[in-house]
Amino acid sequence: MSFQKLLVATDFSESSQQALELALQLAEKFSSELTLVHSWEAPDYSYAAGLYVPVDLIAPIERAAAARLEEATAQLKTRFPAAKSLLRAGVAWEQVLAAATESKADLIVMGTHGRQGLERALLGSVAEKVVRLSSIPVLTVHGAKE
Repeated sequence: MSFQKLLVATDFSESSQQALELALQLAEKFSSELTLVHSWEAPDYSYAAGLYVPVDLIAPIERAAAARLEEATAQLKTRFPAAKSLLRAGVAWEQVLAAATESKADLIVMGTHGRQGLERALLGSVAEKVVRLSSIPVLTVHGAKE
């Protein structure tokens, strides 16, 4: 099996870095395209009238996410010059799947934090949702316990 378009999801954690390293090896082996994707999400606050997200909070979060992705992409391009990146806003698992469709990826590579119990119930698992809902193969890389 050969993968021509790899999508690597990152949250800039150690497990994401390990996933990127593996994706780089695959991209070099298969002469694949490689796209790095990061999704950011603004916190929302619930009030009686509904959800509220202060506008002055969104812009700095988006700028920080863009700067971090730009830095990661620049570093990636020193090893894989053809690499691309996508910055998405929204729920991480939804945005990873949307980015896979948009980039016509045939493999998603992503790290997993290995959360269990209450921590997993409260924080959820982006990797689990992507694995369950993806129409293409997903390769997860289990990082060291944080």
